[in-house]
Amino acid sequence: MAKNLVGLSKTIALTRISTSTFFILFGQYKLFGTGFAHGGFQQYLEGYIQGGAVEFYRPMLASIVLPHATFFGYAVGAVEMFIGLSLLFGLWVRPACILGALHMLSLTLATWWEPGHNVPVWRYFGAELDHLPLLFLFIIFYVADAGQTWGFDGRAK
Repeated sequence: MAKNLVGLSKTIALTRISTSTFFILFGQYKLFGTGFAHGGFQQYLEGYIQGGAVEFYRPMLASIVLPHATFFGYAVGAVEMFIGLSLLFGLWVRPACILGALHMLSLTLATWWEPGHNVPVWRYFGAELDHLPLLFLFIIFYVADAGQTWGFDGRAK
């Protein structure tokens, strides 16, 4: 049993480190390029507001995020970079997982209706395959305290 738990913790750590590369790539593109924060993010937001976002989420996107899209574009990049580096180094993994789960939930709320209205329910979940698996990984990393194995969180004890 103990050998299985060691193998499981190493598998979760390897998955954590692998997942970090996505967020480092996403974050660096948004932070160090101008295409996202200066135009690309605004286009995404306009699409979310016009039809992708769930009803209660649209007013926040329209009145808070869109008017400050450049700031929020860079903020999204910084959040994704923090998540990526945290997962890579196994440092502050639990706070990063909370932030990551909230980020994935936000993206899910912003894109939920993209398949259209009155389509089979599986289409909504199918359209969220970019967000929901990552949400589940953040939950697993949080519950497993994934920074304990091959991470700096494990050195603090």
